[in-house]
Amino acid sequence: MAGLTVIGIDPGSRNTGWGIVREVSGVLSLVDCGVIRPPVKGAFADRLACIFRELRRVINLHQPSEAAIEQVFGGINPATALKLGQARGVACAACASFDLPVSDYEPRTVKKTLVGVGSAEKEQVAFMVGRLLNRKPDGWPLDTTDALGVAICHLTVRSLAERLKKQG
Repeated sequence: MAGLTVIGIDPGSRNTGWGIVREVSGVLSLVDCGVIRPPVKGAFADRLACIFRELRRVINLHQPSEAAIEQVFGGINPATALKLGQARGVACAACASFDLPVSDYEPRTVKKTLVGVGSAEKEQVAFMVGRLLNRKPDGWPLDTTDALGVAICHLTVRSLAERLKKQG
């Protein structure tokens, strides 16, 4: 059965959402999803190490073919941006340690791809993720639905690029 399995990651130093989506013949299906919540007590480096270890565990378990990671968004204070950037770097390193190709997506691109509006609320993204995966996202943390949204966005962008390549 041909298809593509992608891990989507919504990096954060307190909550890193992840979701694995498989696409076969244009049909999306949920493989697994969750959120990594490192202990907030202790050194910040310990949080980053926890994110790295847990993402490696998930990648090793599910063996995705590609990764998609949400970019750090602007308009936040510099200290927060720095911590988000470090969490994102750890997520990229975890993927790279498995030789996974990593694609970056701005939050606005993910929202526009899924909802049709770049300024959509997280709850709207969660709703569309549920619809596209034919699941009820009740109880899923927004970090998880954001990560699934990144994976779906990647699969959509990739599919469109392949179709355009065949036409051109």
